[in-house]
Amino acid sequence: MRVEPKADQRTTELAVPNAKTARVDQLPHLEQSWFDQAVRPESAPPRPEPTKRVDQLQSAPPPPAPPRPEQTRPVAPPPPRQEPRDLPVTGYEEEPEDRLSADEPRKSRKGLVVVLSLVVVAALAGATIYAVQEFGGTKAVETKPPAAPANVQTLVKAVTAGGPAPSATGVKGVLTGPAGNSALGTLTGSVIDPASGTALWQQGDTTPATPASSLKILTAAAALLSLEKTDQLSTKVVAGAEPGTVVIVGGGDPTISGVPGKSVYPGAATLDDLVNQVKAKGPVTKVQFDLSRYAGEALGPQWETADIAGGSVAPIVPFMLDGGRVDQSNVNGARTASPGQAAADAFAQRIGAPGATAGAAPAGAQVLGEIKSAPIEQLVDNMMQISDNVLTEAVAREIALKTGNEASFAGGVKAVRDTLTKAGFDLTAANLVDGSGLSASNKIPAKLLTDVLTAAAKPTLDDARTAKLRPLLTALPVAGGSGTLAGRYDGDAASGKGWVRAKTGTLTGVNALAGVVVDVDGRVLVFSFMSASNRNPETEVRPALDVMAAALRGCGCS
Repeated sequence: MRVEPKADQRTTELAVPNAKTARVDQLPHLEQSWFDQAVRPESAPPRPEPTKRVDQLQSAPPPPAPPRPEQTRPVAPPPPRQEPRDLPVTGYEEEPEDRLSADEPRKSRKGLVVVLSLVVVAALAGATIYAVQEFGGTKAVETKPPAAPANVQTLVKAVTAGGPAPSATGVKGVLTGPAGNSALGTLTGSVIDPASGTALWQQGDTTPATPASSLKILTAAAALLSLEKTDQLSTKVVAGAEPGTVVIVGGGDPTISGVPGKSVYPGAATLDDLVNQVKAKGPVTKVQFDLSRYAGEALGPQWETADIAGGSVAPIVPFMLDGGRVDQSNVNGARTASPGQAAADAFAQRIGAPGATAGAAPAGAQVLGEIKSAPIEQLVDNMMQISDNVLTEAVAREIALKTGNEASFAGGVKAVRDTLTKAGFDLTAANLVDGSGLSASNKIPAKLLTDVLTAAAKPTLDDARTAKLRPLLTALPVAGGSGTLAGRYDGDAASGKGWVRAKTGTLTGVNALAGVVVDVDGRVLVFSFMSASNRNPETEVRPALDVMAAALRGCGCS
């Protein structure tokens, strides 16, 4: 039975600008995080109270009038309040007349305007002057020079290749103990310094092993190398062959949101938008859906049907809502066994037509509505963060279509292999049967994972692959902060929290971790670890892998 890693529900929306999850910048060890920069002022002198600008000054209230003897003559009421007139000094307000004594004559504003104009000129020159107030007396209006600039020091610093270079002896020294943990069973892996390309630690790194979901690193890399980052997946509704009939044409987007605001996919298009576009074109009496974009089987080799109800996967078809989830906001919730039919029925219900049936779009049919997914770069980020198998397989099929292969499991695998081989990666020892790593038949060497990550993590862009692969690094979950690593890195691995970024992988008897870490010398290290063990994955195996990555964080291994 397969045990797919579960993303912490608290972090499923971390990739969204307004996500409600722990942000990386809130983590205790991100003061030198390596992908982002920020500044904070330190040791700045106290900021003086800001001096009011002249254009914000108002006439001061008059001093309290001395007691007056009781009037023996009638007092004329004050004149009616006038609407304020445009004045030449911004912010000046006329003194309310009800604050004047009954027999005190109103003073001319002309003199005040002239004086305040002088105040403005003098204030701009940084002088101290005396202005005659409207109601007697004088008051110094002092302007002060601005405070000295704050002493700004960088809090989050970019990592460069300038840190001390780690040595193989040093890395071996910190990994010997953690790698010897019996809970890891058969362990293979490698550690590389991407700045120099030096292999720092190797253990069976060329021996093929089951990668589980860490295989998604290969699919993500192939997508970034072959597809435009701004490409989007389009779902259309076209006019059918008969009046009142429409056909939904599946475009490969599994992220369409059935309930706005509840999607686990940031930036997802909505079914309601598509429905409203079609409604505006006229009444609909019949709905059909066309799933011909994909070929072959809907479930991959050795996939278990129990994984559908278990929430790990749904049949791979080119039209579905929320990745086939029954509960749109539950990243680990059960999925439907008929995602295409369910999505088409939801469309039909909202547009006021009977249940949908399978059909084919007529050639050259009029487009009545269209929605588009988030860009490919964001889809790659999302599939890596929450380890989404359905989205990964959809992306693999898009790679297949872009490279002239069949949009099937076999075509996706061939497209990934061909793309990575063309980019200079050695896949001779790799056996791929799907794009997501859900099948236990996938076998790859740990070195292949570190080779791909090394190309993405090089400190310069001399390698043409690096610029295209760089988003792969920010797509990796952050230890203790996001995606499938959000609930990890406590206890003995706590030192890696916020510093380790890695893709997880979990199947029955298999656990993997592959990613990058910044050591205490400020050097980026790339690693991949794959374990075959029957020990408890949650309490023994995964924590042991986390300790290995955290050991690299603490490495001053020059």
